[in-house]
This record gives sequence, structure tokens and C-alpha cells, in this order.
Amino acid sequence: MILKSGSGLAAILAMGLGSVSPAWAQTPAPAAPAATESKPEEKKEDKPKTLWDEFKLGAFIEQGGTFSLHGGSKGIPGQTSGGFVNELRYYDINQGYTFNMAEFSIKRDPDAAFPFGMGLVLTAGQDSQKNHSIGILRSDTDAFPFRNTPWFDIQEAYISGRAPIGEGPQLKLGKFVTLLGYEVIEGPSNLNYSRGYLYTFAIPFTTTGGLVSYTFNDWLSAQAGLVLGWDRSNTDNSGPSGTGQIAVTPLKDLSTALNFIVGPEISGDKNPIRWVIDLTANYTGVKDFTFGFNFDYGWQENDVFLANQGQPNKNAQWYGIAGYAAYDFLKDFRVALRQEWFDDVNGVRTGTAGGVTLFSTTATLQYNIWKGLFARGEYRHDQANEFVFGCRPDNPCKNKSQDTLSVSLFYKFF
Repeated sequence: MILKSGSGLAAILAMGLGSVSPAWAQTPAPAAPAATESKPEEKKEDKPKTLWDEFKLGAFIEQGGTFSLHGGSKGIPGQTSGGFVNELRYYDINQGYTFNMAEFSIKRDPDAAFPFGMGLVLTAGQDSQKNHSIGILRSDTDAFPFRNTPWFDIQEAYISGRAPIGEGPQLKLGKFVTLLGYEVIEGPSNLNYSRGYLYTFAIPFTTTGGLVSYTFNDWLSAQAGLVLGWDRSNTDNSGPSGTGQIAVTPLKDLSTALNFIVGPEISGDKNPIRWVIDLTANYTGVKDFTFGFNFDYGWQENDVFLANQGQPNKNAQWYGIAGYAAYDFLKDFRVALRQEWFDDVNGVRTGTAGGVTLFSTTATLQYNIWKGLFARGEYRHDQANEFVFGCRPDNPCKNKSQDTLSVSLFYKFF
């Protein structure tokens, strides 16, 4: 932020010049009066916090560019109408410059003093175009990469309240981000610039409905509720989904969470059951290091992708694991590594007939340029057991690997 210090600086200089005038221009100081009993210094009372002081503001802007070292894929039907792309990516699928996201958020958690809260997160950019919940700025017919949807999203909009029972269970109603996953929508909050396969294919991004949460003690809390489905804000599913979390902090610097979502999800003209179990862990007990872990297992019956292929078994499953490590050094630098393995057993999550197993290694270097301004450079290697990279409209995919380089900038206002 630019400090508006012109007038303040002038006042300070004026005071300073008065205090350092030459000795010949000063008159002798009068003798000091006799010492008297000193009065105790009056302690200033802290100004009580207002309700507005308890609101948390957040804002950032992020942009970057990603380039394939192998030329990438071109003109893939259903994914891009032209130009080169990075296959099986989400936000960074298009090669070249991307205005990722600008975000503003305002939130307040309910407490004993004032038992009501709220949250509103507004975003704009190419990432926002891919985050829409069905029923809000997106319809059931919109498909990735959602080129026809607006560059604006209401990422979260909810109200919350605290019941005067015990430690105060809290109720949240509205649209909010999913409980699942180690990585999040906000790029600056992740260790890497690109999102991993577990974030892209294994879990939802947002849910709409209600959640009840309760903190039992310093190391145990739980959440549970009913939502309208995966990235869905309308009632087209035949019923709600259940979602929940059990969060345990067994050590001071180790946090873990077991998350789930289960319920009917539209697949063709049916609403088969889909469920996912998600486990995350984060450890910061070693100075300047961060270690993370994520595991996902998902299953869905009667999937339309398999039905259209005439497969006798229409039940699909997917699972994967990811490990993270980051090291902060020289005050302003951070290096982060992500190793990931994802098995799309039946190919329903990636749209790959016969299924595919994916491996990914990502290295990200981050530099804090100035205050809230950060730069990132990233190298990522993707490997598959099938030919899913280097694709062309009239030719089969010719590569089993993909290497990309990314550069990005983000600035945090709050």
C-alpha cells in the first residue's frame, strides 16, 4: 500500500527543525524546579472493539502464464475450440497469459457477545468462470471449460448463528466452499501455483445448504449438514447430499481432518449415489517447514460416461494421494514440492475411455518482492500410463508425459 505521508512528514520535519536550532539562537533554559513527588502515569484504557472491528476483510489479485515444453494439445473437442492447451489441467489449461482472479471477502464468525455472523466472497477472472455453481451463473448444460459463463462468481454467501447451548453449536446457511481437500480455490493460499489432480477431479469446489458445527475442546471439532450436491445451487438432484468433517489436532502443530460427502448426483437422466472420503493433514512443527498430506477415495454407481460406452459395469471409482513439503528461507523465499498420484479407474473423472493413472511432480519457488506482492515460478511434470497428452483433433494423443513452466504474480491487499 502507498502511504499518504506528505503532510505527516512535513509536520515531523517542522518539529525536528525547531528542536535542533543552532545554540546561538537559543536562550538559556530556566533552572529546573525542585523535584516533586511524581504522579503515577495514567494508564490509557483500551478502546473496546466495535462490532465492525470483528469483521475480517480479505482481497487479492492473481495473474500468470503457463507454457508447455512439448507444444501441448490443440483443438481438443469439448475442451477448446482452438489454440494450444495443457491437457488435464483446470485453471491453467490455456497456454499463455491468464488473469486468474481478483477476490474480495468480508466475514464474521458468531460469538457469545453477538451470536450472528456472515460471509460474502466475490471473485472475478478466468478462474471464477470455472468455479460457478450450477444454478448460479451456470446451467446443467454448461461444460468445462465454461467459455460461455461470466467472469464473475459469488463464491460464498452465507449467514451464521451461534446457539446459547454449552460451547455454542453454530449453524451456517447458504453457499460455502467444500469441506474436502487440502488445496483451496484461492491460489495465494496454496503452496503451488497449479492445482493438483485431487483438487481438479476428486472433490467438489463449493456446496449450498446448511452446516452445524461444534467445538468440543482444543483438539476436537465436528461439522455435519445437508447440501444440494456437488457445485450445485438448485434442486435438480433427487435429494440432498450429506457432508461432514471430524477435525482432530493431536499435537500443537499437527492438524488433521476426515471429510466426506455422499448423495445423489445427476448422471444422464438418473440420480445415482456418489460419495467421497477425504483425509487431510498439515504439520508445521519443524521451524520454517510445512508438510501436508491428502487422500481421496470416490465411488459412483450407474455413471452415464460408462453407460454411453456400453460397459456392463457402470459403477465408477477413483482415488489418489498427494504429499506436500515447503521450506521458507532467506526471509523472503519459499520453495514448495508436491508429489501426487491419481487413479481414475474407469476414466469418468478425466473423460478417458478405459481409465488412466496419473503421476505429477511440481516444484514452485516463491519470492516476496514487496509487502503483499509475491512472484512465483513453477515447473511441473505430468506422467500417465496412457497416451493422454499431445493430442490433436484428427490424430490420437501421442504423448504419455507433459512438462510445463509457469510464472505468476499475486498481491494481497489485506
